[in-house]
Amino acid sequence: MKNTILDITTLPKFTEIKTREIEPSISKIIEENEKEIKNYLKSEKNIEWNSFIKKLETLDNYLSRVWSPVSHLNSVMNTDDMRKAHDQCLPKLSAYSTEQSQNSDLYKAYNSIRESEEYNQLDNANKKVINNALLKFKLNGVALSEEQKKEFKEIKTNLSSLKSKFEQNVMDATQAFQIHIEDESQLSGLPDFVRDMAKQAAGEDDLKGWLFTLDAPSYIAVMTYSDIRKFREEIYIAFTTRASNKGPNAGEFDNTQVMEDILKGRKQLADILSFENYAEVSIADKMADKTDDVLVFLNNLVDKSKTQAFKEFEKLKKYAKKECSIITMEAWDVMYVSEKLKQKEYGISQEELKPYFPAPKVINGLFEIVKRLYGITIEEIKGVNVWHRDVKFYEIKDEAGEVRGQFYLDLYARNNKRGGAWMDECICRMKCGQTVQIPVAYLTCNLTSPVGDKPALLNHDEVTTLFHEFGHGLQHMLTTVNPLFVSGISGVEWDAVELPSQFMENWCWEKEGIELISGHVETGEVLPENLYKKLIKAKNFQSAMIMVRQLEFALFDFRLHMEFDTHKFESIQNLLNEVRQQVAVVIPPEINQFQHGFSHIFAGGYAAGYYSYKWAEVLSADAFSKFEENGIFDRKTGQEFLENILETGGSEKAMDLFVRFRGREPGIDALLRHSGLM
Repeated sequence: MKNTILDITTLPKFTEIKTREIEPSISKIIEENEKEIKNYLKSEKNIEWNSFIKKLETLDNYLSRVWSPVSHLNSVMNTDDMRKAHDQCLPKLSAYSTEQSQNSDLYKAYNSIRESEEYNQLDNANKKVINNALLKFKLNGVALSEEQKKEFKEIKTNLSSLKSKFEQNVMDATQAFQIHIEDESQLSGLPDFVRDMAKQAAGEDDLKGWLFTLDAPSYIAVMTYSDIRKFREEIYIAFTTRASNKGPNAGEFDNTQVMEDILKGRKQLADILSFENYAEVSIADKMADKTDDVLVFLNNLVDKSKTQAFKEFEKLKKYAKKECSIITMEAWDVMYVSEKLKQKEYGISQEELKPYFPAPKVINGLFEIVKRLYGITIEEIKGVNVWHRDVKFYEIKDEAGEVRGQFYLDLYARNNKRGGAWMDECICRMKCGQTVQIPVAYLTCNLTSPVGDKPALLNHDEVTTLFHEFGHGLQHMLTTVNPLFVSGISGVEWDAVELPSQFMENWCWEKEGIELISGHVETGEVLPENLYKKLIKAKNFQSAMIMVRQLEFALFDFRLHMEFDTHKFESIQNLLNEVRQQVAVVIPPEINQFQHGFSHIFAGGYAAGYYSYKWAEVLSADAFSKFEENGIFDRKTGQEFLENILETGGSEKAMDLFVRFRGREPGIDALLRHSGLM
């Protein structure tokens, strides 16, 4: 019987993947790859770059394409069997990756090419592959003793399992809690779309009444609209204590020790590599030169925004007391009172906007926007094997009719699906003989799902989330770089990787963009002028409060990885409290255990790198200012952005590419202006 998972001649056949075949298949590929590399290095006396890179690309591509659908299914259709198979592979994959990055013979082969005359004849992309690889060898301890290499590998393998455990605990804790309501009076304040969504959720569980969960659309709706303060408090506490030793599921999915173990492992890696701390390890391959640069950058933004943030919060507290009879503002009141104040000041609410953003209209408008910017067309392809009935598959063609990329679009929240929104690689671009392997992306969100046979109605925040992830997807899919290791987002400095995603969000605010993505669900009418003006006026509502909240996360993350296991460090909670005292205007209650669900830094790729959201926001705001100068659909400017940012992948340094597009280095003023802070 054919092993579906090993067939990479077609797109993945998700519904045919058998969990029992996953671990043996991955183990077999790893074993064969190790043998191939060893035999190649032994047989080639004078290694030439072209044959060398093709060998490595072929092996890496095969493993990646087999593993990618497995990793993705674990995130979007999580089952006990899939989780078990996935987790069995993680230590093997981690060990393989570390072994290759510590392979002295492999390092010598790269280094010999770097020091040869052949290197000078290579193009920028191939030079970048070599230089990136040599840095990766250094960061993975190629120069360590055999004993240290073994220790390093064990730590990395353990960290891989710990990160997976952290994410699973968050997912399990999210799904373990729900609030079932049968008394309609307890729904006071909730709009019809929220009630309909909760009623549908209850029906799916064969329950009467309404069911509320910790999935983002449900949680945010309650926190924003519910008049029942006790209801808001209950769901807030459940959400902010997920995977901790507090709250309704205290200790059941506890990440307390997992976090400690992850930080300990990262500090051990830093020590073995002779870095002061893990933050230094993190920025070694980023745009930032040193840790002080990051702290100065973040603290500068704190200085620019904190005073205004306090003014915004004082205004909110006064309104809460006067109009909502809330004498003492609690954390579970902030979103609710903010929505009331926003409606009073600007006469606009997300509920009022939602009918104008039915998902099909937003998606078609998004496709039209990128067509005008970059000359690409996007069409849905039917009959493709997908993992859920809601998933759609699309193809991107350029003006010459050439297929540039393809992507899966999985928009809506559901059970057994990881929270948040992300873009991930299914297939990466590379040259295969005389042909080019077309890049394929996964674009995943957790937006409000359709109710019954009606289209999903998105709030404006959800629209910007979709645009954000699509920006990541464009960088992956529109690349023209052929070397696998620097095509798409590969090889892009992590603190620049958010540039294309945050850049795309701008069209969600521009009138010409809104006209393309809005259309009332019943009449088809675009967002009326009066509502658009209200939306723009409200754009920077509490922008300083939002800014300092993101800076709180970034400073906590960076200082945590700088100070862990030093005399400055007492505990994770104490450090978070200290950062909040410095930065935050909303101090949460003691029961809040935000860090236990901070997957970006404990399970994702943002360890000592969360600052990159703000770093890249500076880049994206400054890049968009060129469109503001020339016209937001100026084709020439769009072509320049396409050629210098989206198509180039990681083939050159991000700063060099930005300067080529913008004509100068980035400045902070555009971000401050866009945020209403100057």
